Amino acid sequence: MSRKPAKPPKPTAAELDLLRVIWRLGPSTVKDVHQARLAERPDATYATVLRLMQVMHGKGLLTRDESQRSHVYAAAHAQDALQTNLLSELIQKAFSGSGKALVMAALSEHVTAREREEIKRFLKDNPEHRDD
Repeated sequence: MSRKPAKPPKPTAAELDLLRVIWRLGPSTVKDVHQARLAERPDATYATVLRLMQVMHGKGLLTRDESQRSHVYAAAHAQDALQTNLLSELIQKAFSGSGKALVMAALSEHVTAREREEIKRFLKDNPEHRDD
């Protein structure tokens, strides 16, 4: 009997912000993440970043290498896997399970003309994603 891999835990908005930093930096110390976070949020304190990363480690969102004096944290889940999981949940909850409804909502209000052209090129170049 094969077991499906466990779904990644759902991060809060603040945790997702830190995950974006860690995905960009790769394995990092709290100091590294705090410094990167200051560029986006000058009010971010070291203590807050440390506490949040400890909580994220406890939830299974981060792994921690304790072999060095400064612990090194890394994302426990790949960015695309976590985003796919969050997207699936959003489609189920907000769009009654309809991926088309999500895409139509995004295209009508949240996509620039340049992004529309990229989407058109993607669909043209990847016919397996079309259903016509």
